[in-house]
Amino acid sequence: MADACAPTVKGMSPLLIVSDLEAAIDHYTSVLGFAEEFRYEDFYAGLHLDGYPVHLKTGAVTEAERENRRANEHVDVIFVVEGVAELARGLTQRGANVVQPLRQMPYGTEIYVADPDGYILSFLEVAPSGS
Repeated sequence: MADACAPTVKGMSPLLIVSDLEAAIDHYTSVLGFAEEFRYEDFYAGLHLDGYPVHLKTGAVTEAERENRRANEHVDVIFVVEGVAELARGLTQRGANVVQPLRQMPYGTEIYVADPDGYILSFLEVAPSGS
């Protein structure tokens, strides 16, 4: 039974540290299809894809961190989508850095793309129940 005094979660926003805020915003909007929601001064921005947010903040990201993410398929954010095959075609046409091409897995169909700072974003179409 839920506690009547407990807070209710209304949303969540992953926060990604990026080395160049302008380049990251450009990549997320022009390649990945996000829309810019807001900017705070010259170091922080909020973007969203179909209403689902990602926040970007300027900071240091090491090359070792980037390489480790790619080598081990450390996914940072998973977006559950419909029409992943069409999305994959669009991402590829816009020059996305595909680190895991579209593949069928027991849980669904997915594609992984890396942003300029090495974060890996998964776009997953969940398999229908009973598949």
